[in-house]
Amino acid sequence: MISFTTIINSFELITFELGNTHPVLCVLVYRPPKFNKDFIEEWSELLAEITTKYERALIMGDFNVHICCPAKPLVKDFTDTLDSFGLKQVVSVPTHNQSHILDLVMFYGINVNNLSVDETVISDHFPVLFDFDCPVSLGKRSVVLRQTRVITPATADRFCASFTELPASTLFYTNPDDALRVFHSACLMVMDTIAPLKVRRPKPKFDPWLNSHTHELRRLCRRCERKWKKDKLSISHELFRNALDEYQKAVRNSRNKYFASIISTHSGNQRALYKTLNAVLSSDYSPTVAITDDLCSQFLSFFLDKVSNIRSLIISPGEVLLPASVCTGRFDHFEPITLPALERLISSMKPSGCPDDIVPARLFQEVLPVVAPHVLNIINSSLVSGIIPSVFKHAVLQPLLKKSGLDPTDLGNFRPISKLPFLSKVMEKVVYNQIMPHLNNFGVLDKFQSGFRQYHSTESAHIRVFNDIILATDSGSHVALVMLDLSAAFDTVDHDILLSRLENLVGIKGSALDWFCSYFDNRSIRVRMDDCSSPSAALPWGVPQGSILGPLLFSIYIIPLGLIFRKFNINFHLYADDCQIYVPLKAFTSIQPLLDCLSEVKDWLSANFLLLNDFKTEFIVFTPNGLSSSAPDFSALPFKISQTIVNLGIKMDVALKMDPHVNQMVKSCFYQLRRLSKLKPILNRRHLETTIHAFITSRLDYSNAILFGISKAALSRLQLIQNATARFLTNTGRRQHITPILARLHWLPVHYRIRFKILLFVFKALNGLAPPYISELLTPYVPGRTLRSGDLHLLKIPRQRCKTRGERAFSVCAPKLWNDLPLHIRLSSSIGVFKSHLKTYFYSLAFIT
Repeated sequence: MISFTTIINSFELITFELGNTHPVLCVLVYRPPKFNKDFIEEWSELLAEITTKYERALIMGDFNVHICCPAKPLVKDFTDTLDSFGLKQVVSVPTHNQSHILDLVMFYGINVNNLSVDETVISDHFPVLFDFDCPVSLGKRSVVLRQTRVITPATADRFCASFTELPASTLFYTNPDDALRVFHSACLMVMDTIAPLKVRRPKPKFDPWLNSHTHELRRLCRRCERKWKKDKLSISHELFRNALDEYQKAVRNSRNKYFASIISTHSGNQRALYKTLNAVLSSDYSPTVAITDDLCSQFLSFFLDKVSNIRSLIISPGEVLLPASVCTGRFDHFEPITLPALERLISSMKPSGCPDDIVPARLFQEVLPVVAPHVLNIINSSLVSGIIPSVFKHAVLQPLLKKSGLDPTDLGNFRPISKLPFLSKVMEKVVYNQIMPHLNNFGVLDKFQSGFRQYHSTESAHIRVFNDIILATDSGSHVALVMLDLSAAFDTVDHDILLSRLENLVGIKGSALDWFCSYFDNRSIRVRMDDCSSPSAALPWGVPQGSILGPLLFSIYIIPLGLIFRKFNINFHLYADDCQIYVPLKAFTSIQPLLDCLSEVKDWLSANFLLLNDFKTEFIVFTPNGLSSSAPDFSALPFKISQTIVNLGIKMDVALKMDPHVNQMVKSCFYQLRRLSKLKPILNRRHLETTIHAFITSRLDYSNAILFGISKAALSRLQLIQNATARFLTNTGRRQHITPILARLHWLPVHYRIRFKILLFVFKALNGLAPPYISELLTPYVPGRTLRSGDLHLLKIPRQRCKTRGERAFSVCAPKLWNDLPLHIRLSSSIGVFKSHLKTYFYSLAFIT
């Protein structure tokens, strides 16, 4: 029997393991039918301990919970707990002679098949029979010879030495195409000299922390083992044991250094840290598919045909007049960039390019001092002449499965990842940095467009949308929220229309407009997988995905869409191509304005070669708090009404209780804890804590400002995540009180983290670091006459009467929380000082008071 630290009084259990290398934990449970108020809490704590220790578990037994009767007490809390921890319950027929489902089978990480209930009368419960199996590896892929360059730490120095020996006069041309051609020829000549292409058989995949030293020790260990097996002498056995111990110790040290290096390198960037460690922790299994040139050609045809078919489905309603120019300024030309500015820009960029890059992006950044003057000439000649080198307009597509486990023979299960040359991204970044001040100075972009803009984020979008919906439902209105889904929106953009937007709405003229005309002219793509490739094909539509300018250009393309929503007085919010519209409606109010708005939106989308996908568009109706009034008739809408929707990563339910979102978050965090258990024996305490913040804390803190005022039950499930994570980090048992542990870690409880995020947005809004649509929700308090309170930096509290739901709105709760802060916190000089003071204040409330 496996022992757990959780103290259990409300039910009984027996545990055991099946298997050796990757054991399956089996738990047999009996819960007495008498109600016990501690059952859910103890059950949750047990699941929290199980899911952090085992990747696979099978839990079964007599729970005496009437799963078949959702209205009965305990059932909802029990099923919510199962959903939170990712457990799947598969018994769906009665297991008791009174026709109730009391005996349950639940699992994660394994497959349960052929479940049946035998109604043979042995007792008042029926036997539940089933088979289960564990995932197995699907074999090795065939070995393919590849052409590769061997890049070593000395490659950068050798490149610089060889490159400087070339005659510099041959590398400067006024035409960007010629300059780039000669530059590429010089780089290719150097790379062929210092790191020539070689046809190699891929080496077997070893753990990335194994190096030449560990390989040498392993060979020594093998030699000692063979000698011992040959002569059977005790001295040979002793030598073998010593060699084995030394090898294992070297592997452990190398592994620890490898992960410590990853964490130290990315400790200031949680996104990069998560991405790097997630790649290491993820299974390296990839579907076995015979990769050929024909397969690449099939992918290319599939992707092009998909966009072509979407455009063919669009029936244009005729000419749709563009609105009058909204930009009073002109942007006539780009300014040449200086060499120091270019070096700073390239050094700060993420080293990602495409397989066609002659010099890999990471190596390019290392040899930047030598090549920067030549890159400067290419970029400046392009900005001045308005001509983009043709090489910069060619993208390489690499298909990747959308989700693991999908059928690799179905091309529709793949997502095309577009990769552009690294130098093209550098040029786009230069253009982006020059055009954004113009857009901001003249207010070109839509106020409610939050995609890829400074101070804007999905969290700020959530706060504004959630605030508006909460206040509307609190006042007695139903709120209809429609999440519009555009089919392959970036890929169907029409170049001529976009150029017209740039000229008429943005005010781009002269050589700057010529540059954008060249940017869209003669773009091409091809598919490449391993060393196989398809022919190149023209790409006459779309903004390039994977580029710096792509999201910005799409935001400009759909600027007129906001005018339509405002025409019908419909609230909306955009995040790149994610479009949500919401409108408050009283009972029995006509939804005709919403129908008219959607009709005009469809016409505009069709006229601009964008297709609204009715099947994937989601629609939800939020009901007034505590009111039983009938909702408006939404049957005329062509969308299916949902009970929950996913809005930019947040699950919203019709009651706005956020229980589905909390359950999903609990499930996700405990899954990540199971993955991190593999790293726990490897990392030291400091590095493990950094990793936990990237994998767990970031999820707890994502858009947590909208969780203010949720139920205590939901909040306790979130706190359960933090408690389990703290125990996981500190190796403490369930019997120890959690508050001292959190205090030693300086981790604010979830309750205070939510308030911290709200107040952080308040500080940003008052100091010009938040979007205008957040700042307008807050009003500084200005007394009618000279009072000392005028210097206290207070906020005006709204006078409207709010029910319980309305208190959760940002514009209502934020001023109250802000005014309750000590004065020295409200007067903080910078955001860093504010965070420090606020955390200290909340720490004293949580652990010291």
